[in-house]
Amino acid sequence: MSASSASENQDRPQRYVFAGVSMRELLAAGEAAKAISTPPRAPDAPPAESRKAA
Repeated sequence: MSASSASENQDRPQRYVFAGVSMRELLAAGEAAKAISTPPRAPDAPPAESRKAA
């Protein structure tokens, strides 16, 4: 490999693809997994006025 071909490879931006999956797809899959694995938020307590009436 000559010095000119090595520098040409460094000048070109590289796209990272792992097994045909783009970075965008990997990030989207990570966000989807995070959303699925996060338990739902507990409901807020009712206001104090409605507790007195009950």
